[in-house]
Amino acid sequence: MVSPATAAPAGSGIRRIVAASLVGTTVEWYDFFLYGSAAALVFNTLFFPSSDPLTGTVLAFLTYAVGFVARPLGGIVFGHFGDRTGRKKLLVLSLLMMGGATFAMGLLPTHASIGAGAPLLLTLLRLIQGFALGGEWGGAVLLVSEHGGDRHRGFWASWPQAGAPGGNLLATGVLALLAAVQSEEAFLAWGWRIPFLLSGVLVVIGLWIRISVSESPVFLAARRAADEQAAAGVAEKPPVLQVLRTGRRQVLTAIGTRLGENVSYYVLTAFLLVYVTTHLGLPKSAALNAVLIGSAVHFVTIPLWGALSDRIGRRPVTLVGAVGMAGWAFAFFALLDTESFPVIASAVTVGLLLHGAMYGPQAAFLSEMFDTKVRYSGASMGSQLASVIGGALAPVIAVELLKDYGSSVPVSVYLSFTALVTAVTVFAARETRGRDLAVDGPAAVLPRPRTPGGVPSGPAGTPADRRSG
Repeated sequence: MVSPATAAPAGSGIRRIVAASLVGTTVEWYDFFLYGSAAALVFNTLFFPSSDPLTGTVLAFLTYAVGFVARPLGGIVFGHFGDRTGRKKLLVLSLLMMGGATFAMGLLPTHASIGAGAPLLLTLLRLIQGFALGGEWGGAVLLVSEHGGDRHRGFWASWPQAGAPGGNLLATGVLALLAAVQSEEAFLAWGWRIPFLLSGVLVVIGLWIRISVSESPVFLAARRAADEQAAAGVAEKPPVLQVLRTGRRQVLTAIGTRLGENVSYYVLTAFLLVYVTTHLGLPKSAALNAVLIGSAVHFVTIPLWGALSDRIGRRPVTLVGAVGMAGWAFAFFALLDTESFPVIASAVTVGLLLHGAMYGPQAAFLSEMFDTKVRYSGASMGSQLASVIGGALAPVIAVELLKDYGSSVPVSVYLSFTALVTAVTVFAARETRGRDLAVDGPAAVLPRPRTPGGVPSGPAGTPADRRSG
């Protein structure tokens, strides 16, 4: 018998929910990554003028890192209200905040106009971006995870993950197009503002799609149970306190799982722009086009990795990506040093392919670690704390290592080490594939017994048809 709380909606229903999450995450990641590309190519000159190009880049990347620092706070605040009032409302709010901050960046005066006030305003808007994105990720993946059935959760939940390369593809594509049709002077004078102002149009489209979806049925069932407990006089602790009391191990597992994935992504995309243009002296179009090609492959393959995790488990797929990245970290820069565009594009593409193996199963993996009443808070907390330790510092550390040693080898060692941390964490973690998200507590993840025909049954021996979706 199919449980109403865990049954997947009809095919068209889950696809509509996936589309809404994917469009919204793509728009928000477009806004977030646009800043990263601009920090490497524009902001170091317009907002942080310096006689040393790498010093200006480090300062620009520090404001880039500020956005990551705000993400855990956003995850806690959005997670609290998302676990109390619902996933959908918070997703709409996060999209408005992110889009508004990005649009405002396109209107900012530069250092030449108002001096130190320019980088201060830029930093403030970056904080708003980070706060909004901290609440976006958890809500988007949970809305899909909790609507879909157990059997194909890895595949469906990986689509919001594809919003990251989708947003990066869009941001890099717009910048590459402008760089191709404009002179360097025109691009620095006003052309860089166009991608930021375009965010206003994208937000309207994202809101129109996102408002149309329904709230998570798993959350609604958990909320009814919580309301009944409250009526009986049972006080409910804030979700973040519940996570800190009972879910510390899961939060640490989530941080370790994301560390290598986060560092590798920002080295492969954001730091790449600095390395190719500043260290190798190649035109920025070479770096941007390499990221474009890699992001297109990344976008397509993330759901394939998610689907594979539905068949063999979240852990094995993630381990393939982490161990592969630990080795590729050294080959990557050696290939960049050839200064051949086809080789550079291939290096980025293979790197992002391995990153996708870590990133694709991640949405389902982290969602399945936490109970419904704290899932938004727990998944967001683990994910966003990792983004501070990993993504926030990765470009800054990489630039400083390059600046101090004049070689890519220390950067490769740094990238390889973080990938191995992820590999060890995932190896020690418990497999979560097949968890019934409507069941909380220790009974939620159980060994998956096999039927006489060899087909895994549900997590508690329930029929496999309960997991269809």
